[in-house]
Amino acid sequence: MYYYYINHAVIANMSASSSIPLKIMKATKTKIQRRAISGVFLLNKPLGISSNSALQKVRYLYRALKAGHTGALDPLASGLLPICLGEATKFSHYLLDSNKRYRTVVKLGAQTSTGDTEGEVVASKAVPTLTTALIEQVLDAFRGDTTQIPPMYSALKKQGRPLYELARQGIEVERESRPVHISQLTLIEFDQDSITLDVTCSKGTYIRVLGEDIAQALGSVGHLTALHRTQTGHFALIPEYTIEYLESLTEEQRMALLMPAYAPVEHFPQIQVPEGRAEFFSNGMESNIEHAAAEQVLVFDGERCLGLAEITDRKRLVPKRVLNL
Repeated sequence: MYYYYINHAVIANMSASSSIPLKIMKATKTKIQRRAISGVFLLNKPLGISSNSALQKVRYLYRALKAGHTGALDPLASGLLPICLGEATKFSHYLLDSNKRYRTVVKLGAQTSTGDTEGEVVASKAVPTLTTALIEQVLDAFRGDTTQIPPMYSALKKQGRPLYELARQGIEVERESRPVHISQLTLIEFDQDSITLDVTCSKGTYIRVLGEDIAQALGSVGHLTALHRTQTGHFALIPEYTIEYLESLTEEQRMALLMPAYAPVEHFPQIQVPEGRAEFFSNGMESNIEHAAAEQVLVFDGERCLGLAEITDRKRLVPKRVLNL
């Protein structure tokens, strides 16, 4: 038989004459009781930690069984990182594929191996005299549809290996350019050797590469010294939603901050399930419906969201993502 104790104080308070076999006692850690909760928390990720570390911290504080984030931020980047808990993970890819908005600072005159302050300086070049007219002329060339060559320091894979692993070994491989879309590129401010920009872009856009390309177009070289995400899809950053703030709250207060599991797609058209068909929908079964064809609709039974569906041109309601709430 084994005896389990949470701390040494219990053992210390036992009398010497106790018959319990002390030599076989062993302490155990209190196990976290995970729970099946669902929702979205709009974390303001701090500098210095990975997106996965931030995700695991939020998951721990909510004691959630399942969690995922919606687009990684490097440790040297901060800002909005939507965390999907439980059933909300079924919709996380809609945010992964959405536009993102950033505020960034490009330091001119020095290029680094990583495109940010983490790398070593690999090239230096004089900075031209900056004017609003010159910067705007350069920025205009990057607005709209453009192409980028992904950086070596990225999570893209070559023959199953992340490029950053190869880069750390001093290996550089050829990368194909790929299309991206810059829907907004606004000059916020500048001084003699740096510019601050507000960027809204499509998924897969590397702001580090954008900064380097802008610096080159200005006749110099450059790297990022700051990157802060302010928007993901239709979600905007809430600055006070930090890990420290979440830690300071009671469990009830934390729960009040969660958005619904369907929040990533809450902007989709919403319809009511045909009468008497809620259970059938939840079991993944199609139904007839008197509604115009629609590629994506959120289906409700009263105020309860059942999931995401498609309405075909044959007026069939076809479940695509079913929520088990």
